Amino acid sequence: MGTWIRTGPAAAASVLACALLLVVQQAWYFGGWGGDEVGRLVTDASYVPQALVFTVLAVRVALSERQEPRTRRAWLVIAFAFGCQLAAHCSWFVQEHVTHTTGYPSPADYFFLLFSPFMFAGLLMLPGQSRRRRDRQKLALDVLIVGAGGFMALWYLLLGPILNAPGLSWWERSFTAALPVGDLLLVLAMSTAMLRRHQPETPAPMLLLAGSIALTVTADVSYTWIQLHGRFTGGSWPDLLWLAGCFLLVVAADQQYRRPRRSGPRRGDRNPVFILPYAASVAAYVLLAEQSSHLPLDPYGGMILGSAVLTLLVMARQLHALRDNREMAVTDGLTGLANRTLVTQRLEQIARQPIRPGHHTAVMLVDLDRFKPINDTFGHEAGDAVLVAAANAMRSVIRDGDLAGRLGGDEFAVLLHHLPSREVAGAAAARLLEALRTPVIFGEHVLMVEASIGVAVREDPETSGETLLQQADTALYAAKRAGRGRFEYFSDVLDTKAREADLRRAVAGDELVVYFQPAVALVTGELLGAEALVRWNHPVRGLLGPGEFIDLAEETGAIVPLGAWVLRAACREAAGWRAASPGAEALRLSVNLSPKQVAQADLVQTVETILAETGFPADRLTLEITESVILQPDPLIIGRLQALRDLGIRLAVDDFGTGYSALSYLRSLPVTTLKIDRSFVTGIADDAEARSVCEAVVHLGGAFKMTVVAEGIETAEQAAALIDMGCTIGQGFHFYRPLPPAEAAAVVHRQASAVG
Repeated sequence: MGTWIRTGPAAAASVLACALLLVVQQAWYFGGWGGDEVGRLVTDASYVPQALVFTVLAVRVALSERQEPRTRRAWLVIAFAFGCQLAAHCSWFVQEHVTHTTGYPSPADYFFLLFSPFMFAGLLMLPGQSRRRRDRQKLALDVLIVGAGGFMALWYLLLGPILNAPGLSWWERSFTAALPVGDLLLVLAMSTAMLRRHQPETPAPMLLLAGSIALTVTADVSYTWIQLHGRFTGGSWPDLLWLAGCFLLVVAADQQYRRPRRSGPRRGDRNPVFILPYAASVAAYVLLAEQSSHLPLDPYGGMILGSAVLTLLVMARQLHALRDNREMAVTDGLTGLANRTLVTQRLEQIARQPIRPGHHTAVMLVDLDRFKPINDTFGHEAGDAVLVAAANAMRSVIRDGDLAGRLGGDEFAVLLHHLPSREVAGAAAARLLEALRTPVIFGEHVLMVEASIGVAVREDPETSGETLLQQADTALYAAKRAGRGRFEYFSDVLDTKAREADLRRAVAGDELVVYFQPAVALVTGELLGAEALVRWNHPVRGLLGPGEFIDLAEETGAIVPLGAWVLRAACREAAGWRAASPGAEALRLSVNLSPKQVAQADLVQTVETILAETGFPADRLTLEITESVILQPDPLIIGRLQALRDLGIRLAVDDFGTGYSALSYLRSLPVTTLKIDRSFVTGIADDAEARSVCEAVVHLGGAFKMTVVAEGIETAEQAAALIDMGCTIGQGFHFYRPLPPAEAAAVVHRQASAVG
């Protein structure tokens, strides 16, 4: 059986077979085929396979790792209840068609009675929402209202007549009364299980169990009524309800197994099962009215009618109060939009919906630009006026059925449903941006506001509501980085975590490649060395320059393993040049170090290890650091740089002049080279100010006895101007573009051959 209950097709086939069996039995009953005897045989025989199937399927749920532990324990007890049903139906079949015994209560009756306490316990064990003490008290009152209404009906229909029925022994009277009491327990347990689940929607297995219990209780009441007024025989109309209830148990057990495991119950307050106490009260008054219809109108009729009307008015008033409380709980007090609670609930509903063509769902996250200066300058009242105006703009743009909400501060969310395409979400974002640009009049001031919007379209059915909101947040910050006052779609390219994982896989999977840009003597053009520049040979996006991923690597910390990989690959390649071309021993290799690498405690050991592995000499290596490293160096960083210098490695300051370098540190740090940033070199030939700055850096390097290297040289005029200033080394497109390893090796070989 263990193998069978884990076989999906077998379980589905069993459910289908039970459905066909139910249809056949119903058709047989209403068709009146074969007479009463055959009808009873067909009906009683229909119970056994259905009971066997729902018992096995319940065991499958109890043993499934897909379910939460609490759910598994509850369904284990429910499986015992189902087993009692199976034993009862088997006993009844034997009693009716094999032994033809007529005693009451029969063994089947005892098994039917045992079903109620086990089912009662199992239903109460089903997991529900954690509640405060006040909520538990409210739940108890609701359940007691349902129980009181049910007790009134059972007392009138069964319990009262049972206690007064003549000709019953004390045991028969007690047993007969125990059946409706057991049904009342089932009603109480089912009401408790449904009312304590704070969910916008009651799960399908719970609804199916409730339907089965409703049919079973109705059939039990009918059975006991018939027993009180005669003798029940199989094949009569209560069997239709019992069989339908059995089939619902089959489907409930199957649906519970298929239901995905959740980390916790979902919150919400719009569950329709909360009408149960009111429905029970109405039913009790209907029964009271029916029973008191023969009483005189004065005084009983008026009192009963007044009590009923008064109770109904109190219930109506409470329903209005509940609705008002609901609106207050999910509405932002300032703007009147939905608050974070309702937005979260709607996102969870979206996450459970299937994705269909032409029915896209999108989330827009809206953040007001320059809102804080308005608050600081004009006060919070002005800020509130802007927020209210923004809310009105959103109402004017979104359609009926969509939802706009304020998450907090100046951040809003808009949920769009049933979009025909992804592009429609962008069109809605563009309209919203335009609406939000409307000036806000506050007293004598005209406040100008814009917004940035991130748009996330749900395209993966596994995407949760929280993930969808995070995607919109990622797109929002991309819009802000791109200049504000615009919207951006979320894509995997924007997903920092996904891109970081992709980048780390690239480092581990040899998707990176090192290009080399030669540095030359400006006067002679002689090759003096090369700078290592990393590229990413992306399997989908092609060859990517460092501008596409270095910032991400710095932000996420992936720059540390990436930088070590670049240093190792560059040293290995340069060592190969030296081995293949004897004249290349004098060439220098320059490799960039990021600030995060410099901050690593094991930097010196890492560099030593790489040099030992590749065989590249330390005195031919130059490590380039940024100005941010030398701006406020701490003693540990100075010690690491000095240790590198003691190995014979030269240190260069890259892009010198673009930051806020303190010249005093150039005297105390072991720096040997300054590299003039390309931004100063670009206008050197025709811009007197750029020429003056560049010339000052060259003279500064001379004053500190440092080598000066000019980057970004693109024309002969720029090279000539640098030579006139006294700069001797340069690199740029005028001489060489960054070269792939094979081309760089060829250039080195030609240079070494020429020197030789």
